[in-house]
Amino acid sequence: MLVIRLRRVGKKNQPAFKIIVTEKKKAPTKGIFIEEVGFWNPLTKERILKEERIKYWLSVGAKASDTIHNMLIDGKVVKGEKIKKHHKAKKKEGEENKVAVENEKKEGGEVKEAKKEEPKKQETKEVKKEEVSEGVEKTEEVKEEVKEEVKEEIKEEVKEEVKEVKKEKKEEV
Repeated sequence: MLVIRLRRVGKKNQPAFKIIVTEKKKAPTKGIFIEEVGFWNPLTKERILKEERIKYWLSVGAKASDTIHNMLIDGKVVKGEKIKKHHKAKKKEGEENKVAVENEKKEGGEVKEAKKEEPKKQETKEVKKEEVSEGVEKTEEVKEEVKEEVKEEIKEEVKEEVKEVKKEKKEEV
């Protein structure tokens, strides 16, 4: 699979990037790439894009990295929406409830509704714990049954081997 990505060039603390087309599995620092289709210097904001070549590689099936995709949209090479690189952190259960309580206080409404949600969550957690404990007990029972079956099979195999050894000894004598 082909990909259009950035390859860092330049000195320490002076980054500059070549925009290259390469195989996805090959590291961009190895120096092996198919074609250079642009250049970007984030310090001077210099950006050179070979629009025709980029459109060609995209039409052939090359995928652009998230940063390159956003850069192509800024340069009006490609139409579409930017890809968000940073996502907001998910709120914890307790924080959501606190926010709901604060919103209710601001609006002058009742806070009782937000507090009612907590016991439901605890009940579901307790039910899930019970289900898990039942599942664990069942798996332990199955393990014990399998162990017993394996022991019986091994006993039978040992008995057969003992019989064979006795037959060999009789034949030798």
